[in-house]
Amino acid sequence: MSNNRRPYLTILVITVVIIVTAVIILWFKPNQSNMTPSQTLSTVDSDISSTMVKLSDNNNETALSTNNNDRFITGLENLPRSLQGTDVDGEIIIDENKQLVVTEGLRRLFDYFLSALGEEDEATIFARVESYIRSFVPEPAASQAIVIFNKYVAYLKAIPEIEKRFGNLQLQATQNGELDLNMVAQQKQDVAKLRQQYFDTQTITAFFGAEDEYDDYSIAMININQNKLMSDEQKAAAQQDYVSRMPDNMTKVNIEQQANLNALMSRTEQMKAQGATPEALYNMRRELVGAAAAGRLSQLDKEDANFDQRFTRYQVQKQQLLSQNTNSTQTRVQIEQLEQQLFSDTERKRLAGYAAMQQQQQ
Repeated sequence: MSNNRRPYLTILVITVVIIVTAVIILWFKPNQSNMTPSQTLSTVDSDISSTMVKLSDNNNETALSTNNNDRFITGLENLPRSLQGTDVDGEIIIDENKQLVVTEGLRRLFDYFLSALGEEDEATIFARVESYIRSFVPEPAASQAIVIFNKYVAYLKAIPEIEKRFGNLQLQATQNGELDLNMVAQQKQDVAKLRQQYFDTQTITAFFGAEDEYDDYSIAMININQNKLMSDEQKAAAQQDYVSRMPDNMTKVNIEQQANLNALMSRTEQMKAQGATPEALYNMRRELVGAAAAGRLSQLDKEDANFDQRFTRYQVQKQQLLSQNTNSTQTRVQIEQLEQQLFSDTERKRLAGYAAMQQQQQ
């Protein structure tokens, strides 16, 4: 944690030389979280809430007692195995008055420590989080962050009840073929009401704004796809129109990148099936993902083709060895020698899976 600076030292310096509105940023691990594009709804915080149901119903403030905190100084002592060797994710930002500035990075910081639930009990995690915050953050920002952490955990405890009420929407969509968007809207409304019980508007926007924006996009895409009155061309146009009207932010960038990736995979498969030349593939890829990525994909095509040739040769010679020799031990030795001749150690690990995949395709 050598890059962390105690904020009160920074404040003593910068308040002399900059205007009152300057912002002091404490980066524990400056890492902007990119949402992985997908059309799976995230209307509830299932990644963490599924773990949080293991929490007891004890008063959270009790868990943050002084006695529990005696075991930690920075909160990073004796980390559980899953967190060992990792950097603390997230960030804590304060302003020139040492007031907390709530960001999505603060939620990531909470989730980082909460991810160890199961390896550590509730009281230990709470004590660890409080010690970590108080070790690096001055007052009143430290106490403000701890209060929000308490509320965040209480919120995560309440989420499973909504999940239970509405059931698994993704499973229902798989079984019925279509997703009940009215039920999705009602679930989102219930989650929004729950958030309002625990957080102010600023915190809700910081913690869940990007997630909600992506949910809205996902619902819009599902609504378009389930519209039986629209042709495929009309659906594609409607989807592109929706994305074009989104605010210019990271959510939109991720969605556009995923759309390009989906188009890239689909068109590559189609063009290869039609016998497209390497030059034609390169030009198509360049339009979608740029020249550098297109060049890397062309090189990957060459490596894959080379591997396919060697794999075909390997399969033929392997079958010959199996048919010619009755000594199973000797045959295994010869096959292993053949593998060593044709493939690297890394490639040899792929052989069984690659053979299974080809058999499945056939």
